[in-house]
Amino acid sequence: MTTGTATKLWALDGAKFTLDRGLLVVGGTGSIYIPVPTYVIQHPRGLVLVDTGIAPEAVDDPVGTYGELATHLGLEYTSDLRVDKQLEAVGFKADDITHVIITHSHFDHTGAIKLFPNAKFYIGAQDLPYAYWPMPAASVFFRTADLEPARGFDWNPLTGDHDLFGDGSIQILSLPGHTPGNSSVLVRLPNQNVMLTGDTVHVPEALSDDLPMPSDYSTLEAVHSIRRLKQVAHANDATIIIQHDPDDWAKLKAIGEAID
Repeated sequence: MTTGTATKLWALDGAKFTLDRGLLVVGGTGSIYIPVPTYVIQHPRGLVLVDTGIAPEAVDDPVGTYGELATHLGLEYTSDLRVDKQLEAVGFKADDITHVIITHSHFDHTGAIKLFPNAKFYIGAQDLPYAYWPMPAASVFFRTADLEPARGFDWNPLTGDHDLFGDGSIQILSLPGHTPGNSSVLVRLPNQNVMLTGDTVHVPEALSDDLPMPSDYSTLEAVHSIRRLKQVAHANDATIIIQHDPDDWAKLKAIGEAID
């Protein structure tokens, strides 16, 4: 098997939420302040964005965009945190993105899809119809207005794991449970490997204790996927980065530069 590496990875800042920890993990208590970051990966064959964050229009009209959810989640969002502005901050433009990986179809991952009309999009196949007809307990987390402008985009629905460039450098892992098409991304870099969890887990105790989110599509599948996430990370000696964990984000933010 040919093994390659991506060149660099940047963690891009984004909106922040303040919410009940019990919304994120079974048994969680108290409030938590969480980041909503995205990631951009440089590879010889393209520039890859992992998730797109919050909708740009929510900067000026959060309630008009997300309704009462914006208030309920304590949304903090300014224009400099838009994903296109964050890309500019590390030297890229939205038009430079060639591939977009959507780890799942919740609103805080799909908000800026429309900014990348020329990119190839990758998502778990089951998540596209599920976004339009979700389980009632999770319906508040979907915003089909993010998907409608992208119906004509170059979508590549995935029915299993996918090696994005065929060299092992960026592997999209099928980890259903949080949503039916949920995924995480294993990235091989020159000096380290990292596992970008997406929302396979939200907080450290979910990872250590195999705990699902109460509103997961399937808590059983979610637990199986958490276990597989850890197994794959261990096999590849990869650092696990929990996307919404404030401590993991603080470590990435402290680096302030590309990870290689």
